[in-house]
Amino acid sequence: MPGLKRCLEPLAHLLSVNMYYWIYNVILHVALPIIIGLLLVKKRLQRGLKPRFGVLDSDLRHLPQPVIWLHAVSLGEAMAAIPLLRALKRAWPHGTLVVSTITETGKEVVSRQLDGVARHCYAPLDFPWAVSRYVRGLNPSLFILMESEFWPNLLRCLHRHHIPVCLVNGRISSRSYARYRLVPGFTRQVFGNLNLALVQSERDRERLHALGVPQEHVHVTGNMKFDQVHDFASVALTRSDLGLGDEDRLWVAGSTHAQEETEILQSYQDILNVIPKVILLLAPRHIERIDQIEQGIREFGMVPLRRSRISSQAMNPLVRGPRVILLDTRGELASLYRLGEFCFVGGTLVPVGGHNLLEPAQWGKPVLFGPFTDHCRDVAQLLIDEGAGIEVKNRDDLVKQIERLAADCELAKEMGRRAIAAVEQRRGVVARNVQKIGALINQCGNFSGSPRGQADELSAVSQP
Repeated sequence: MPGLKRCLEPLAHLLSVNMYYWIYNVILHVALPIIIGLLLVKKRLQRGLKPRFGVLDSDLRHLPQPVIWLHAVSLGEAMAAIPLLRALKRAWPHGTLVVSTITETGKEVVSRQLDGVARHCYAPLDFPWAVSRYVRGLNPSLFILMESEFWPNLLRCLHRHHIPVCLVNGRISSRSYARYRLVPGFTRQVFGNLNLALVQSERDRERLHALGVPQEHVHVTGNMKFDQVHDFASVALTRSDLGLGDEDRLWVAGSTHAQEETEILQSYQDILNVIPKVILLLAPRHIERIDQIEQGIREFGMVPLRRSRISSQAMNPLVRGPRVILLDTRGELASLYRLGEFCFVGGTLVPVGGHNLLEPAQWGKPVLFGPFTDHCRDVAQLLIDEGAGIEVKNRDDLVKQIERLAADCELAKEMGRRAIAAVEQRRGVVARNVQKIGALINQCGNFSGSPRGQADELSAVSQP
């Protein structure tokens, strides 16, 4: 009997693995009408319907080899990937870089900032027939996954085609970690498809290993957002471009969400009672909500002014006093933090998990954020420890801290200096990642030739 049990164990394991995938795929197909409905309703998901169902655009077939396929879900991941993609292009100049995103905002980042470096495509939905057709058509030699998008069928398909999979800038939030642990057998199969995992922190390394990635495959290289470059084309924006006067004091609230914006507008009303020259620039995470937000501003009795219309409205005397500038353009927020005297990063006053706290920090700004920072906890704690950031507990605390910074300019400047130092001391993550990726490529032998870039050349990858 023990011998029979040993013989049956591989079969039982195979059946259990296939059962997990079978259940997952049944759920996916049952949800297909809902998925299609969401694609048609959400404006930022409407484009690229054919690629989402596995139909690759004709100009992406038969690309010059080797093909490196990097998947960046949306705007934030695409922005963080820019210095890495430029470094990879220098290391493998004769290959082809393809970047897939889910949203249109991600596509715009690739088209605008990576012209001549990488090509864009919309990522396929995780149906087995869609990802299989997509992988066959694109025929990548390497797949790079940004941060935390683990699609079971896609990873399984890549593994079956012997295509190495590398996780870069990897992170596992507490919420995701808890969900993954509910189905440990399935999770170990999914994460076991990673050939290399380059993660942001020791906590992420421990979680990935616990979820099924072999310990020798996981390396802590840091957060690539420390190497994220400024969009120098947008840096030319000035205060006059926003219609600001000499005495106006700009508060930039970036990447905000619904409900959070209500809290911010209420805070702005309170702040105006103490600092009447403050102008609020509100940059919603999803600009397709701009009409709704504009109406909300009017209901507060405030004057909304869209960024795209400032040139025609700025001379209107009705918009020369307290007002809310609405950022209805894409790609400008990271550089507009430079003009702010007070900077708040959204997704943190509501349980979203937070967005890129380093965007204002790299401009030498004190960084304000709420208590919900699960997606950026290490950076939030770093800024607090370095005296460069402030966690506000609620709306009242936000008002209190802005008034404090407004009254103590030396404190604000010192926090800004500490923010720059914290960012500068932690650059070089992209260079370490490229070296690890090069080692994976050499090990797998999927590329002809070796990377041209060497360690000393890659040390300057953060330059535009």
